[in-house]
Amino acid sequence: MAEERSREGGRPGPGSGPGPVADDGLPSRRGAFPARWSVPTRWADNDHYGHVNNVTYYSYFDTAVNGYLMEATGGDIRELEAVGLVAETACRFLAPVSFPDHLEVGLAVSRLGRSSVTYRIGLFRAGEEEPVALARFVHVYVDHASRQSTEVPAVIRRAVTPLLLPEAAAAG
Repeated sequence: MAEERSREGGRPGPGSGPGPVADDGLPSRRGAFPARWSVPTRWADNDHYGHVNNVTYYSYFDTAVNGYLMEATGGDIRELEAVGLVAETACRFLAPVSFPDHLEVGLAVSRLGRSSVTYRIGLFRAGEEEPVALARFVHVYVDHASRQSTEVPAVIRRAVTPLLLPEAAAAG
């Protein structure tokens, strides 16, 4: 179980397995993420167990990716002719967080395709080097009206190119 924790440092416990995100060979420390987006935790984010509920992490990721895109493009990405829909996500929970932690979402791009962008995401407590979670987040671009697959808009491609991990840039 990915959320099992050992008593030593909040790391995954026995039987949790490597998972598709944490052991994917991609960098995971703070410095590996070219962009960071601050996200505050809220009182309502904590669940009955006293930590941020796992589903809330996805809200942080979505907010950071779309906030970054709006800032980097200088416009409202919802008004483009093509929009990015979340087609796939995965998250490896490494340590619990709770209100009032201040968090930073690290953003990188591990793949920039014709119609999709695959983000590598690291969630960090503000100022810490080690992530509390690592994630994969895939946007597939579709025509705003028809919802048919289409190319990543040029303005989005320009915005995410600086986020390409060296491995992705070399492969592309």
